Amino acid sequence: MKRTGRRRSSVWDCFEQTGNFVRCMKCNATLKYCGGATTSMMNHMSRHHSSATPMDEDEKPVICTVQCIEDENASNNSEITQVAVMSPNINITPAERDSSERKRLKRSSVWDIFIKVDDEVHCTMCGTKLKYRSSTTSMMYHIRNKHQDAAPNDGVSLATHAEVTELISRMIEKDMLPISMVSGDGFRELLAYTVHSYKMPSVGDVTRIIEGRFHEKVEELMVQLGRVEKVALTADFWTGLTFQRYMTMSCSFITEDWQGRSAVLQTHKVSAGSHSTADTVTESVLSTVQAWAIAGKVTSCVHNDTQNSLSVQACTRVTWDYTICFATTLQRAVSDGLSEDLLRIVVAAGKLVKHFNRNLLANEALEQKQVQMCLPQRKLIQSSKDRWDTICDMFERLLEQRWAIKAVLSDRSVTSRQEAQTLEIEDDCWQIIENFTPVLATLKWATTVISADTEVSISNIYPITFSLVQTHLVPKENDVEQVSEFKLKVQQSLRNHMEVDSNDLASKPALIASMLDPRHKHLSFLTPTGRLAAKDEQQETLVTPDISQAAVPSQIRSDTKNTMVLLLGDNYSSSYATDSEAQVDYYLRDIAPSLDINPLDWWRVNGPRFPKLATLARHYLCVPGVSLPSLLSEAGQTFATMRRRLSPEHVDMMIFVNRNA
Repeated sequence: MKRTGRRRSSVWDCFEQTGNFVRCMKCNATLKYCGGATTSMMNHMSRHHSSATPMDEDEKPVICTVQCIEDENASNNSEITQVAVMSPNINITPAERDSSERKRLKRSSVWDIFIKVDDEVHCTMCGTKLKYRSSTTSMMYHIRNKHQDAAPNDGVSLATHAEVTELISRMIEKDMLPISMVSGDGFRELLAYTVHSYKMPSVGDVTRIIEGRFHEKVEELMVQLGRVEKVALTADFWTGLTFQRYMTMSCSFITEDWQGRSAVLQTHKVSAGSHSTADTVTESVLSTVQAWAIAGKVTSCVHNDTQNSLSVQACTRVTWDYTICFATTLQRAVSDGLSEDLLRIVVAAGKLVKHFNRNLLANEALEQKQVQMCLPQRKLIQSSKDRWDTICDMFERLLEQRWAIKAVLSDRSVTSRQEAQTLEIEDDCWQIIENFTPVLATLKWATTVISADTEVSISNIYPITFSLVQTHLVPKENDVEQVSEFKLKVQQSLRNHMEVDSNDLASKPALIASMLDPRHKHLSFLTPTGRLAAKDEQQETLVTPDISQAAVPSQIRSDTKNTMVLLLGDNYSSSYATDSEAQVDYYLRDIAPSLDINPLDWWRVNGPRFPKLATLARHYLCVPGVSLPSLLSEAGQTFATMRRRLSPEHVDMMIFVNRNA
């Protein structure tokens, strides 16, 4: 490539270079020098030596053409590139010089549209205010999304090298990629091809950028948590690719304007060994609570631990309740209900699906049969050992494509007789699948509702549990033996784990949340005795002061009445309790809203009518129903897969910046 000579900048009249540094000859200040850029030196001169700043009146960026001559025979198709070079002896106006200086000092042309005010930048076109932390990435996104027609078209890309590095770090955060990818040869080759003269950052450089955002987000979250009254914790246990077990602590809370919020707090490594694990997990939970200054604000902790790491003994050291994740409870119930006959059918169905997914000839034949039989042209679904809900998906697809599958297995040009005998599912097994699939679909629906990434889920737990136990899991006359047995086992497992027959049911946080949810406040799924007990519990909770910040022994905490007498005395006025009873009565007599409303929206409007109940609602409705929202969604599964590949030294930071984006 032919290129005209570049004039040396006059800023060098005030600086001298020593290796990778430059020294100001006026004040002996030392600046980092890399890549041939003189911007930092110009900024230094304008800030500290404005009277001596070189004017460079004979230097103005002009556009000249550079012609690629790599292939002289292709002159007609040669690329013409515009580059800005310094051309001497050209007269420029003061306005043009100011514009030139501004572009050179501020580097990115987004500053043609934005102005800086303190620690913010303001868009001059629409007045939007953005936080400014020495990066122009957010401004670049704003211009591209809101003002595409006004984007600067001066031959200079909006993305500078610093912004490319910023985008790389954000890509690593968003996709939870290993930071070491920046040192990969393929990635460096890609960046060298797409960004001219780009200096690839090291692993340490990218780590420092992400650490900077990590600390910023920590400070922001600390401020948020300082403003809320109560928070609910979740402890999500999971295993990485290195078989290292982790526990990710998160919190959920409701803001003053009744907005549901959640954030990741910390990720801990979990050691092996049952006794040591329980102690380690308890210490990790307590250390997280102390580190985030929420010791007196925790109402409950939802977890998916199946190894009793958060045992009853651990509960004696805290002032909140531990609750098992509903999705984990339902998974246990399904596992308890699967008999050997049902497991054999699941294995046989999986073998059949694997054959069609891996055999190209059989797969093509199935597609042809789908067209001939006017069936949906969809692939068969393979179930996963880790997710029982995929059994339902596999069975539903097999039933949909049953006759197309049988036609392919009967075609001897595609499937041999011996292979067909091995793969064919018998008619009585098809009958079991047909009878079993709707039951699984109902259980999957229950898990999906509770696991949905909505603002309130805990209040749905007991209404759904009682609906399953009292209606959907009751054997019917036309149920085959295996399905009836499955229903009874799952029903009994839910009764045991959810303690639906317990005398203490009314004191469970999930049931209190159901009563504070205007959709379920009448508790129609309970017996009259159960509803009366729940009402009494709510009234007693209203008159119980918050003693969570005091170091109250567990024996005293378990006896609410003794605690009340101890704190308030025997002669405490009854007017407070009467007022509470009136609020509960008025609340229960109020017309219940439809099931499709958001209870937080209802409380935002009706909270002033029931101020004491509104305070309780803010405390209990923030508790999630599961340890990991959107567990069955595609986004939830993607996140669960991505976090497994993180390296142990960065797992805490990467999950924090990813989930708190």
